Amino acid sequence: MSDHFDHELDVTGLNCPMPILRTKRELVRLEAGQVLRVAATDPHSVIDFLAFTEKTSHRMVRHWEEHGVYYFLVEKGA
Repeated sequence: MSDHFDHELDVTGLNCPMPILRTKRELVRLEAGQVLRVAATDPHSVIDFLAFTEKTSHRMVRHWEEHGVYYFLVEKGA
């Protein structure tokens, strides 16, 4: 599994809804097919990001947690 990403967004220290709002804003800047890696510390962000990608054209490539930081690879949809 590839961990390739084109852009990175750090939303550590922010709570809901800010991680998703900042992610939406950053995805606008990307081209379809590019991958954004997001780092967040809000434990609820896992649920938020999964719901966000299910309800939009964006795709969750992968997500994981390391030392209290949640990482998301989100591919921008068309």
